[in-house]
Amino acid sequence: MVGPRHPVKYRSNENPNLLFLMTFPFFAGLIASMLHVIMGPDHIAAVLPFVIEAKRKAWKIGLFWGIGHIFGMLLIGSLFMLFKEMIPVEQISNYSEQLVGLVLVIIGIWAFVKIFKSEPSHKHLHVHSENQPLIHKHAHEHAHNPTHEHVHPVQEKQGYLASFWIGILHGLAGVAHFILFIPVLGFENNSDAVIYIFGFIIGIILAMTSFSLIVGKISGFAKNEHNQNLYKGIRLAGGIFAIVIGLYWMIGK
Repeated sequence: MVGPRHPVKYRSNENPNLLFLMTFPFFAGLIASMLHVIMGPDHIAAVLPFVIEAKRKAWKIGLFWGIGHIFGMLLIGSLFMLFKEMIPVEQISNYSEQLVGLVLVIIGIWAFVKIFKSEPSHKHLHVHSENQPLIHKHAHEHAHNPTHEHVHPVQEKQGYLASFWIGILHGLAGVAHFILFIPVLGFENNSDAVIYIFGFIIGIILAMTSFSLIVGKISGFAKNEHNQNLYKGIRLAGGIFAIVIGLYWMIGK
């Protein structure tokens, strides 16, 4: 006589390596891309002056750079895979590297112009009403606004677009980016490769967004606490760094 059948129970500890095997490609791509972003001085130099000059939401500078960087890498990768016999992809990459250097120098010069241009003549306390209330003090003119109610010049969108296009240029510069995708060849199935690439994309955006957020908080603190010497020092450092790295990319590479 056969006894009653009991439903088979699957315990989560039967295969303790399953979760690790499922998440390893993601975290491998995440860590590889974050190191790629943070250890690239040209990446930092490109966004640093924009982040320092950002009046609010500096993290968006890094976000748009990351999106542009991913787009540029996918573009040059697609060209290499599809038309490597027809299009001189390596020459495009080399010219992009030279252009990155030139753009970095221009960004550095732009930062210096922003620092040393003539500023309004006086300061006082006032309230900003856009987005969230903020009471602080900085210099501005009142020729057309005697009530002290004003809105900062809207330059954020220009900074976002500039960082996006610079990110694309960085993505196009350097066929060496393909080295970061070599682990994809070692995965047994396509799903692991897709997970790795997904982690890689998240890592690029996360790394540069976090960097922009931290630097934006530091420069914003110096600005709002009226420590002009510290704020100008940060701006000078960002401009000099961009110019030095740009010259290295143009001449030294």
